[in-house]
Amino acid sequence: MTAPAASADSAGAAGSPRCDAKPIQAALKALKGVGASGISVTVKSPRCGVQKSGVGLADIRTGRKAVGNEHSRIASNTKTWVATVVLQLVGEGKIKLDGKVDDYLPGLIRTKHYDGRKITIRQLLQHTSGLPDYLEAPYWENDEKHRWDHTEPLLTVKQALKLPPPDDRTPDGFSYSNTNYNLAGLIVTKVTGRSISTEIKQRIVKRLGLRETYWPGDRVTIRKPDLRGYVERNGRLVDKTEWNVSAADASGALVSSAGDVTAFWTALLSGKLLAPAQLAEMKRTIPDDSAGRYGLGVERYEPRPGLVAWGHSGYMETGHKLRNAVTDDGKRAVTLLIGSESFNEDKVDSVINRLIRDLR
Repeated sequence: MTAPAASADSAGAAGSPRCDAKPIQAALKALKGVGASGISVTVKSPRCGVQKSGVGLADIRTGRKAVGNEHSRIASNTKTWVATVVLQLVGEGKIKLDGKVDDYLPGLIRTKHYDGRKITIRQLLQHTSGLPDYLEAPYWENDEKHRWDHTEPLLTVKQALKLPPPDDRTPDGFSYSNTNYNLAGLIVTKVTGRSISTEIKQRIVKRLGLRETYWPGDRVTIRKPDLRGYVERNGRLVDKTEWNVSAADASGALVSSAGDVTAFWTALLSGKLLAPAQLAEMKRTIPDDSAGRYGLGVERYEPRPGLVAWGHSGYMETGHKLRNAVTDDGKRAVTLLIGSESFNEDKVDSVINRLIRDLR
């Protein structure tokens, strides 16, 4: 574990409040005991600026330590980036939140159980469409079998349409489904004439000057320095970092760093990427299936009564996971890129809640 070193934008001007690094140090110490192979950490606050640190090993085989600059698959955190693009297009009048899927992709969804004339864009982004998750299709029962394959997002949608409706919908209709976002990505392509990856690059990555975020396409490796991903098999950790994640597409394909993820989220919540009307729509939440609340591509947390934070967790078959939390005003943020599938998740969530509460 490395001690957090203040970056160039850290607070330090004469007369300004000094950074209290104790909450950050306490969090890093606690993260050493959660059982993860390695964690890349970025913390941002008004007084401490941006702090990048690491816990454990980025690569078990070589003994390379995690230091906070690693690239990792951010999995379903990608959904927030996609939702941001869709809402920008809403603001430009090119997509209507309450418009129907069939308005943009006529005839694609027309089966016994599913009708694109009745499913709205808002429902896709909020997981209330009633569409099942394509990962429930028999094709994905052995995902290792397709580890190196290129998979078009349209195929994943068609796989989902053959499945029965999900049986876990909440009273508000919430049922988390990766199909929703792959479908949203297809709609963006139809509307703009460009892929969702290109739209994210132009509208977010270039706009914010993010240098560590990219769409992998069929590339199975991750740019160096990488956070290796591990899953447990027969009592030992197995490196599954290399994977073709093209199937994940708009539901989870992005690769980034904790620093870039933090920069994106703080820009988003401070109003730099969406107009007030669209940001307000993103923050309109309903109860999800895990005692939390879900907006349009965002998860709402309450680390303590009266303190609202936002984020979006992520998990990839490679073992990579992500946890993050950003205050409602975008001024305080915590991002963890985690290199192993199995660890004490409750403890990690507790560490994040305490840190986002205590940061100044």
